[in-house]
Amino acid sequence: MTNYFWQNEDSRPIQPTSADIILRQQLEYSISKYFYEDCDRCIQKLLSSCRWYVTTHANALTLVIECPDQVTNWRVLQKIVPMATLLHKIVSSAKIRVCPPESEGMPFEMRVDELSVYKDWA
Repeated sequence: MTNYFWQNEDSRPIQPTSADIILRQQLEYSISKYFYEDCDRCIQKLLSSCRWYVTTHANALTLVIECPDQVTNWRVLQKIVPMATLLHKIVSSAKIRVCPPESEGMPFEMRVDELSVYKDWA
C-alpha cells in the first residue's frame, strides 16, 4: 500500500496573492456589469437608489443590496424574483441579500437556485 501525503506546493495558499485579489475584483465587476445591463429600467432605477455590489467572499457569489429606507427595501423585495432570474442566467449558484436600513430589521436572503419556491412572487 502506498501512502500519499500533501506536499506544501499542492495545498492552497493561506493568504490570497495580489493577483488573486485583482482577479476576484475583475470577476465581481464583470458579473455586476452583466447583471445591471440585463435589468430592465425599473430595476436599474431601483438599484440606483441603493448601494449594491457583488461579492465572492465566503465561497459564494452574493448580490448585496443595501436599501436606504423601508419603502425602497419593500420595492426591492417585490423585484427579487426577476432579479434572481437574471442573476441565475449569469451564475447558477448565487445568493441575493437585501439589507434594510441599519437597526430596522434583518436582511432577507435567497439563493437563485430556489426560484421555484418563489414563483408566486413574480
